[in-house]
Amino acid sequence: MKTPAIAIFDIGKTNKKVFLFDEDYQIRFEKSLQLPEIQDEDGFPCEDIHELTKWVKETLLVLLALSEFNIKALNVSAHGASFVHLDEKGNPVAPLYNYLKPYPEDLKKKFYDTFGGENELSRITASPVLGHLNSGMQLYWLKHVRPEIFKQIKYSLHLPEYISYLFTGKPVSGITSIGCHTNLWDFSTNNYHGWVQKENILEKLAPITSSSEVTTIELQQNEIKIGNGLHDSSAALIPYLSCFSEPFILLSTGTWCISLNPFNHTPLTEDELKKDCLCYLTFEGKPVKASRLFAGHDHELETRHIAEHFQLSEDFYKGGNYQAEVVVKLSSTEYKTNHLSLYSSFDEAYTHFMMQLVKQQVTSTQLVLKNTNVTRIFVDGGFSNNAIFMNLLSVAFPSIEVYSASVAQASSTGAAMAIHKHWNSHPHKADMIDLKFFSSKGTLS
Repeated sequence: MKTPAIAIFDIGKTNKKVFLFDEDYQIRFEKSLQLPEIQDEDGFPCEDIHELTKWVKETLLVLLALSEFNIKALNVSAHGASFVHLDEKGNPVAPLYNYLKPYPEDLKKKFYDTFGGENELSRITASPVLGHLNSGMQLYWLKHVRPEIFKQIKYSLHLPEYISYLFTGKPVSGITSIGCHTNLWDFSTNNYHGWVQKENILEKLAPITSSSEVTTIELQQNEIKIGNGLHDSSAALIPYLSCFSEPFILLSTGTWCISLNPFNHTPLTEDELKKDCLCYLTFEGKPVKASRLFAGHDHELETRHIAEHFQLSEDFYKGGNYQAEVVVKLSSTEYKTNHLSLYSSFDEAYTHFMMQLVKQQVTSTQLVLKNTNVTRIFVDGGFSNNAIFMNLLSVAFPSIEVYSASVAQASSTGAAMAIHKHWNSHPHKADMIDLKFFSSKGTLS
């Protein structure tokens, strides 16, 4: 008997993955790919949308040929701030521009001067000033700098919705993509901001459709329910929102450490925006206040520095133990990144660096914690396996339970859960998240 399954395309900026989940949300098949970048018309690196399209279409045919699975549904989790611009025939008319592409300063000034200024527009749209990383700004740029391309556009679809469109032929806009620091969404009115219509951008955007809806297609004599796709940060929250009802913060750690509080619905302040806070929207359209810290990047640089000084491999810190007495000894001094010879051992130097890093993380997390009744902090990603980070964090939040949390491929799992009722005959699993509680009696100055 064939195993009922859902296929999930998880499109990251570096890695492109596909998974098959069974009805118990166990991964039964996975495959990944890295596609070489190409260049846009300005010579800036970008993803190859044609090769990505080809891989996605071919991969689904491969999955359908697997005799042991009955693929009942498909959904997509993908990185945000990326538009695919389609003509009347549904073909891309522009590169998949890189959100790191520099934005013209004069055009940026013109935009914000015209529509209320950086502070006010950023506050209303919950979008720090990030250039092309505000995907709505890409459409504004195309209109004013590449008008010949802009005129050809029938629909601009964010990447998750474009991957779905490849199978359904139905252009839609998803709220999780629209609400992700795009400059498009007015959080005070829960609608598109007025500039979107004034600049004739609205006509390029497909109708907004629920993230829990599906379109049924038939492919190779298989009936498949196709989801509309989700932005990966919003998708990663879904398993936690499904399993826990008491207020929590999800601290997602990687190159960026993002504190997501789906229970903080207060409008962003000017001060919070300046401190790198933003908002996402859940798949149900509810705001999620978030703060960002470049902690993973800083950790990578400093561990390399420590490794060079003490002549260690760069992964020396893995498996390191938390030593409360070392923390107490170092608590009254500042970390000396340029004076590593002052430390008696690499353990001492690394612990002191982590004390500094966690203090920064606490400051960042507290931005979205205040005025909420959060009882738990769940840490997933790289730092969840770092005993020093986790213990220091638990000391810093003595009145909140701190857990390392693990969900296998959280954003992909979330994308599958978003359309659970359309493909899965089992109830939601309540135990899909592995938790480890951290408690410490030490103090952090």
